[in-house]
Amino acid sequence: MKNLKRKVDDKTLLDKFVEDFCKIIEKHVKYIVCSGFVAIAHGRTRGTEDIDMIIEKIPEERFILMHNDLIKNGFACMQSDNPDKLYEDYLLKNNSIRYVIDEEGYFPPEMEIKFAKDILDEEQIKERVKFPLTKLDIYFSSIESNIAFKEEYLKSEKDIEDAKHLRIVYEDVIDENKINEIKDKIRKIKLQ
Repeated sequence: MKNLKRKVDDKTLLDKFVEDFCKIIEKHVKYIVCSGFVAIAHGRTRGTEDIDMIIEKIPEERFILMHNDLIKNGFACMQSDNPDKLYEDYLLKNNSIRYVIDEEGYFPPEMEIKFAKDILDEEQIKERVKFPLTKLDIYFSSIESNIAFKEEYLKSEKDIEDAKHLRIVYEDVIDENKINEIKDKIRKIKLQ
């Protein structure tokens, strides 16, 4: 993944993958990109094989339209070609589905999509933002949400380093009270 490093004037292959994918998703559903790619988009150098996306829950008919649009635009789902199966056997059961570029020999990244599972996910989608600093035309979960989830819920070494990076980049604008409120909700909702 070293060839995917951020360039000043140029978008990386990873950036292009995410923007192309999100452009299609945005036509069908509200979404957020969250977790590791947020730190990468803000200049943290680390590899990733998947980009995490949470979408609002939608009826099966809308999902089928979205899936077909992704297929028509050169993406393939790794689990199945059958949108009914993807919807019923994966998304409705709170499992993720993964899309890649439909090209022989193509390697990651993968876009990992899951439905919003709880009020925390729904709030992140409602508060979604674009970060001009990234130069990407996509919606992210807030910096405070990313930090809170990485420090309180995910807690891997990579997640803690991502959170530290975001704290440095946004040190003058981070709302610590909001981070603590989200951490409290994580403890009550996700860690019961």
